[in-house]
Amino acid sequence: MIEDVLPAAVRCRAVHGAELDQAPLHPEEAGAVARAVAKRRAEYAAGRACAREALAALGVPPGPILQDAERRAPVWPDGVVGSITHCDGYRAAAVARSADILTLGIDAEPHAPLPDGVLDVVQSTADERAALAELTAHNPEVHWDRLLFSAKETVYKAWYPFHRRMLGFNEAELFFTRDPAAADRGTYTARLLVPGPLLAEGTGPDVFHGRWLVRDGLLVTAIAVPADPPRG
Repeated sequence: MIEDVLPAAVRCRAVHGAELDQAPLHPEEAGAVARAVAKRRAEYAAGRACAREALAALGVPPGPILQDAERRAPVWPDGVVGSITHCDGYRAAAVARSADILTLGIDAEPHAPLPDGVLDVVQSTADERAALAELTAHNPEVHWDRLLFSAKETVYKAWYPFHRRMLGFNEAELFFTRDPAAADRGTYTARLLVPGPLLAEGTGPDVFHGRWLVRDGLLVTAIAVPADPPRG
């Protein structure tokens, strides 16, 4: 499913259900979840297993995928960018060569309304809420509030490797479009509301562009920034 919203340069591995929840961890990885509850350990193991399989498809030898000390983000091999996601019933990883893709962010969520009050935590802007209301009126089958939450997660995941700090939900403004040929998919744009470059100085676009898809009770969102974006 995640592969349907990512370009050909990205290698993906995803599983529905608990197929990889008992996958072995490298000893260096195990310490990160030694005190976690069983559900968290299973998600972590499955995510790492998906990532190793995606890296193998890229031609990268298997090895431990550690996490940084600040935000627990995955640390990828040199020359590789990637992202991992998991939710109830779905685990996925996506990787690419940094020569092809500058940065990646993926997210998966159950396709259901956000719990009461969570949209306030997401701190959506007035313009975002107005746009969501309009989208809901035209296409109520999509839970646009959950889609907004998911897409903002991809913005953070794509942005973090360059800035190494938390990005608040209120520091990016997102807007969605629907595919006119299919109501269950489309694109989104994300404009950062913080000062400074989106990525590194002189690198990357002014706005992130992503894709979304709803299918089989799940929704997925993804951002993949080309290392050499098309010109003209």
